[in-house]
Amino acid sequence: MNTAALDAVGIAHRYVALWNEMDASRRRQMLSADWTADARYVDPMARAIGAEQIDALVNAVHQRYPGFVFRLKGNADAHGDHLRFSWTLGPSGAEDLIEGTDFAEVEGGRLHRVTGFLDKVPSI
Repeated sequence: MNTAALDAVGIAHRYVALWNEMDASRRRQMLSADWTADARYVDPMARAIGAEQIDALVNAVHQRYPGFVFRLKGNADAHGDHLRFSWTLGPSGAEDLIEGTDFAEVEGGRLHRVTGFLDKVPSI
């Protein structure tokens, strides 16, 4: 376990910035800088391993929800090498439609494993 305190807020902001990044080249740079090479992401609707799959997942969200923006909700916090934060997703300038909470494991200051939970999803 890393004994230095995690920058929970900074990591959460960079995480949300990745999900909002439209430029694939910039997204891959962000993944390289902020995620481990063998990073894993899982939520009730998706699973991705490594930068290529995580990038493809983020791109798929942009395709499914054009014009939507992720925002942090509340405060991010950390315990040891673990991080949790909540987020919202909705059309730019309108009410958020989706909310979630993510739990992450961090290695060397970089995201290693992220598990996402959907707290609010609209009825379809």
